Amino acid sequence: MIFAAGLGERLRPITSRLPKALVPVAGRPMIDYPLALLRHYGIRDIVINLHHLGEQIEAYLGNGAAQGLSIVYSREDELLDTGGGLLKAKPYLQDDRFVVINTDVLIDLPLAALVDFHQRNRAAATLAVRPDPFADQFGSMEVDESGRIERFLQVHRPNAIPAAREKLMFTGVQILEPRIFDYMPPPDRQKKFGTTKDTYPRMLTSGEPLYGFRFDGYWQDLGTEQRVAAAEQSLAQATTRLHYLS
Repeated sequence: MIFAAGLGERLRPITSRLPKALVPVAGRPMIDYPLALLRHYGIRDIVINLHHLGEQIEAYLGNGAAQGLSIVYSREDELLDTGGGLLKAKPYLQDDRFVVINTDVLIDLPLAALVDFHQRNRAAATLAVRPDPFADQFGSMEVDESGRIERFLQVHRPNAIPAAREKLMFTGVQILEPRIFDYMPPPDRQKKFGTTKDTYPRMLTSGEPLYGFRFDGYWQDLGTEQRVAAAEQSLAQATTRLHYLS
């Protein structure tokens, strides 16, 4: 699933007429990058949630056939945040593990290694995480030596052993098992809620195995014009290359 329903407020005025997913980054609509990453690793069935100017995204991608994909859309009449967005898309996701990626993230992630790490640990959720000196500003977490999450925001895993640990930040890419839906409200009481503030803390305190896959490679948030410009500058340099782009 690709999250593409956001308003893109930090990218205004361009997002007043264009959805964030279609904002150009180095000559490509932003959403092309997560789609290319998924396609490179053989993931062809994609769910995209839509809200702000979503009809433009649907007109651009259609059913995905032109990109060798099969795309369906989960339309949100009102923004449901990450948890509510996943819950609305549950009919497409409930039968097997799935990948979730934020549209506004540019990352050179070895996705197969992330999936392998998730499977080996029999995790309920595995988040690709990275060290960041400003992690606390965005919501930090800590993992133990095996990668199991010990602290998520202000919530600690039961029986966690206190220790000085590196603070890590979520990159916007994750692998989830369908049982994440067990920790969400019933669909008939669907509401706006976030996975990071509501669902993951509930899973952590229940003893579910949540893991963080440490990633030290190239990553760039694309939420502002300045960050888009930084990404374009990096891509223009020979030292930065996204391995999944043809």
